[in-house]
Amino acid sequence: MMSLSSVPRSLRPNQASPSAGPPAGSPVVELNVGGELYTTTMGTLRKLPGSKLAEMFSSSAKACTDAEGRFFIDRPGTYFGPILDYLRSERLPTHHIPEVYREAQFYAIKPLVKLLEDMPQIFGEQVARKQFLLRVPGYGENLELMVRLARAEAVAARRSAVLVCAVRTEEEAAHCADALRLLEAGKRSVVKFGPWKAAPQVKDLLDCVKMDITAQGYQVYYEPYSERTLRAKYFSYFYTFVFIWW
Repeated sequence: MMSLSSVPRSLRPNQASPSAGPPAGSPVVELNVGGELYTTTMGTLRKLPGSKLAEMFSSSAKACTDAEGRFFIDRPGTYFGPILDYLRSERLPTHHIPEVYREAQFYAIKPLVKLLEDMPQIFGEQVARKQFLLRVPGYGENLELMVRLARAEAVAARRSAVLVCAVRTEEEAAHCADALRLLEAGKRSVVKFGPWKAAPQVKDLLDCVKMDITAQGYQVYYEPYSERTLRAKYFSYFYTFVFIWW
């Protein structure tokens, strides 16, 4: 049963329990997980041999304790409750699925990890979206370049803009090559995405870029590029990402 109290207590940093491990004669244990207090049994914690939790509370492990003598785990306590619920009754979480998934991976609760990977929230991100982005050459590097360009133009400005070229196929890449050369000749920086070999379209790629930059804490939106420096036939390949700073 989870304790109602979640007030952080003073801890003994880097201090191990005097005993070699959890007391074998006391199956009920109190845990302090990142300041959240839980009560459970040693059998629950050791339920899955090979998991990090079972390893933490094995007879040979050295356990860290807080000032009250509770076993201390330096992880987010909010998401430990669903881990315990699964170990107790194989109950799956209904909220904070990505966060619980991350903790299940940390504690190596492999059956729970597999079940969570089948849930829409994790399946969509891990199997669908991330697998698509792995097929977009240089995706991560391009995101970093976009942020650097935007920050370089942010001095004394409320907004800064980054020009993006997105082409899905080799044919599209060849078609807009002249436009890229024209922009480069005019000293205009362009971040180019693609081509890629996957079903998602250009808008799907642009939505992913916006999502991942927003996840870094930036306020950003994109719109079609339509300046007179390019002919209208190229407009479908170029987009402006606008960063808003204040």
